[in-house]
Amino acid sequence: MQRSMTRPGNHVIKSYEAYSEMLFRIAMVHLGRRQDAEEAVQDTFIKLMEKAPEFSDSEHQKAWLIRVLTNTCKTMLGRGWRKREVKLDGAEALAADTPMDLALLQLVMALPAKVKTVIHLYYYEDYSVQEISRILQISDSAVKMRLQRGRQQLKLELEGAESE
Repeated sequence: MQRSMTRPGNHVIKSYEAYSEMLFRIAMVHLGRRQDAEEAVQDTFIKLMEKAPEFSDSEHQKAWLIRVLTNTCKTMLGRGWRKREVKLDGAEALAADTPMDLALLQLVMALPAKVKTVIHLYYYEDYSVQEISRILQISDSAVKMRLQRGRQQLKLELEGAESE
């Protein structure tokens, strides 16, 4: 029996309900614009419908979705029409309860893509180093190094902001 592309299956709808907000936050960190983040999330779920992979459990599915999303974001950032600047249109949709949280989020979004992804997954999505390693398909030491670099860059930016 072939799946209809006009109406997503129940598994896709459940996945969307479970993971769309988290994926949107990750896409916002990468892309910085609400419209681009929404497009990346939409493309990710379209790939889920098209590929219809079999997952061993919900964590496997979640990791697959994050990996597809980050690859989609990288592709979008590489397009010639898109300037390589980060805008915060709609950043309020992310977890920024106070002006200080928003300022920190802006600093995180300004980090290089590799570092930004690891910082976001670790601090905002509460993944462990091992889980991030598995999701991004990089070594534990690479995750730790990116976390260290991100912390150093954020510290320098925060110290610079305090001295002004």
